[in-house]
Amino acid sequence: MVYVSVRQTVEDFKVWRPTFDGDAARRKAGGGTGNNVVYRDVENPNLVTVILEWDNLANLEKFLHDPALAEAMKKAGAVGAPAITIMNRA
Repeated sequence: MVYVSVRQTVEDFKVWRPTFDGDAARRKAGGGTGNNVVYRDVENPNLVTVILEWDNLANLEKFLHDPALAEAMKKAGAVGAPAITIMNRA
């Protein structure tokens, strides 16, 4: 398993969250396990950090470079580029 941290400012969390949740099937088809945690910044509730678990690095990298992801992020109201960190459990 590998993990990815995505830190992203969104226009409106109330719009972003249902869009994120609605994309679960596409993530699962791409190797996501469904073990996700969503955090909101205390001072800026439209700054979200999501930790997602993936089955393997190759599938995660393929998913991250899929043009459909950029479209889904745009639809969800993502602002600017996300900060992405790929990790292994220590």
